[in-house]
Amino acid sequence: MKILSTKKYSFSRIMEIIRDRQSKKTDVEAAVKEIIGYVRKGGDQALFALSNKFDETNLKILAVSKKEISEAYLQKNKDLVRAIKTAKANIEKFHKSNVIKKEPVIITTKGVRVWREFRPIEKVGLYVPGGKAAYPSTVLMLAIPAKIAGCQEIILCVPPGKDGKVPPAVLIAADICGVTKIFKVGGAQAIAAMAYGTESIPKVSKIFGPGNQYVTTAKMLVYGEVAIDMPAGPSEVLVYADNSAKPAWIAADMLSQLEHGEDSQGVLVTLSADLAKKVQKEIFKQASQLLRRQIVKASIKNSFIIVLNNIVQATKLINEYAPEHLEIVCREENKILKKINNAGSVFLGEYSSEPLGDYATGSNHTLPTSGYAKMFSALSVESFGKKMQIQKVSKIGITKLRTTVEVLAAKEGLDAHKNAVSIRFKENL
Repeated sequence: MKILSTKKYSFSRIMEIIRDRQSKKTDVEAAVKEIIGYVRKGGDQALFALSNKFDETNLKILAVSKKEISEAYLQKNKDLVRAIKTAKANIEKFHKSNVIKKEPVIITTKGVRVWREFRPIEKVGLYVPGGKAAYPSTVLMLAIPAKIAGCQEIILCVPPGKDGKVPPAVLIAADICGVTKIFKVGGAQAIAAMAYGTESIPKVSKIFGPGNQYVTTAKMLVYGEVAIDMPAGPSEVLVYADNSAKPAWIAADMLSQLEHGEDSQGVLVTLSADLAKKVQKEIFKQASQLLRRQIVKASIKNSFIIVLNNIVQATKLINEYAPEHLEIVCREENKILKKINNAGSVFLGEYSSEPLGDYATGSNHTLPTSGYAKMFSALSVESFGKKMQIQKVSKIGITKLRTTVEVLAAKEGLDAHKNAVSIRFKENL
C-alpha cells in the first residue's frame, strides 16, 4: 500500500491519484444492455440460459421452495441463527426510529392545513450479491426496513451456486425476516427481471441492493422504468487517525473492507508520518494471514495511506472523496465530525470498528459508494416509501387565498385555474 505525502505530492495530485483508483469503472454498459434486452424478450428462458452461462448451473425452476428453506436450517448451527436474530433486533430498533408516518400539520394561512404522510412502495425488489461469499447481513439490511415500511410484496434475488442452490445462511436470514418470494438469479439479469418482470418474477417499482459493476450499471440503465435506491458498487473505507490510534487496529479495519473484492479500496488519512509507516507495516503483516489474501493483495493496489499537513486538508480530502465508510479515530473526534458533510456511515472512536456497522450496531450497511455520498444517504425505512402531501382548506382558508391564486393564475394565462377558485364565490351555483 503506497504512502502519499504532501512533502512529495501536491494536494490536488493526491486527490487525482486516489480518485483514479476509487471504483475504477470498466466498460460494461454494452454487455449489460444486451443482457437487459435478452431478459425483456426471453423472460424465464433467458434467465435459465444466463444462469447456465454466468453461474454454471442448469436450473429448471427459479423460485426457492419451502423445502429448501427448511433444509437450510439443518445445514447451519444454532449460533448462526442466534446471531442473525440478534442483529435483526438491533437493526429493527434503529430503523423503526427512522420514519415518521405522519408529520405535524402546518397552518400556512388561517383555515389552511398542510401536512405529509408516509406511504410504502407496494412492490420492491431486493438484490443480494453472491459469488465470492454469502451475505445474510445484506438480507437483513434490505428486508428489515422494507418490512417496517409496510411494503406489500417483497421480491429477493440472489445468485445460485454451481449446485443450483442459494447459500443456507441467506435463506435463513430471509426466512427470519419474513421474505418468502426468493429467486435464484443474479447479476444484471436479476435487475432486468425485477425491472420488467418475467413469467416467474414479478415486476417491482423499486430495486434495492449492492452489487458489482454489472449490477450497478443495470440499475442505472433501468432507472426510469423502476426507481433504484442508489449506485452501490465496490466497498470502500476511509480512516482518519492521529498518533493516538493503534496501528494494528487501523490496519485490521482497512483490511476488513479490502477483502470484499479486488476492486475494493481502503484509504488512511493522517498527519502523522510515523503512524503511516506503522499502519503500512501492519497491513502487509496481517494481509498475509487472511483466508482471502489473494483478493486483498489485489485491492491493496487500489489503496493508499495519505500524510497531510493539517486538519483543514484532511477534512477537505474526506469531503471530496465522500467515503462509503468513514472511521474517525483521534483525540478530537467531534471536532472532525462537525467538519464532515459527505460520508455514507461514520464510525467514531477506536472501538467503533467498521464491521460492527456491517452486522450488528443497527445502522444500515447499504451505502453510497464512489463519491455518491455527496448526494445519496444510507438506506433507511424512508427509502422504501414516499411522502404524500395533504392539504385541508376551509371556507375561511380559500377566502384568504382567493386573491393570491386569481392574480397568479391570470398572470400565467391559466383562466381555468383562476375559475376553479372564483366559481366558489359565485352565488346560485
